[in-house]
Amino acid sequence: MRKMCQIPSLISLSLLVFFTSSCLCVQYKVGDLNAWGIPPSSNPNVYSLWSQAHKFQLYDTLLFLYPPSQDAVLQVTEKAYNNCAVSDPILRIDDGNSIFNLTHPGRFYFISVIAAHCLKNQKLTVDVPSANGTFFPPAEGPAGAAMGPDAASPMYPVVFGPSAAQSSDAVSARVSGTVAILFAGVMLFWYALF
Repeated sequence: MRKMCQIPSLISLSLLVFFTSSCLCVQYKVGDLNAWGIPPSSNPNVYSLWSQAHKFQLYDTLLFLYPPSQDAVLQVTEKAYNNCAVSDPILRIDDGNSIFNLTHPGRFYFISVIAAHCLKNQKLTVDVPSANGTFFPPAEGPAGAAMGPDAASPMYPVVFGPSAAQSSDAVSARVSGTVAILFAGVMLFWYALF
């Protein structure tokens, strides 16, 4: 009789493991650099190349690291991004450990608060597809502001300086997390059978 009672809870647990494994999010350190700053002359397109090399998903986060006394991050419209216009941002984040939560699909534009830095390619675009993999128009205006760090989404510890995880580690972390959850589900299933 004991095993019969465990079957419904085991099915519930298996469903929980399945749905949880598909909702893992990753925190990316922007540019895989130790700080958000003017790209080096040896790699002036570091931010555009970095964003093109990643497949961001809903609920992933971007971590911008920089000395707060020297810079900040602005989320801007496409027009402001193209013109390096810093006067009317959608969102300003300036604590030196800026976390931006990707809670909605769309294209997000970020630039340095210093226009001269933006003109030297300290700017970033990030594309986030919807859950079904399709893309929506750019996130602009008041709706875009709700996508910043104050939006309801997971928060992470904040530290200034080098991050232990690099971008390639982020993808493997997502896969490793899924494997760990599935392994735990199999172990629980095995335990319930015996």
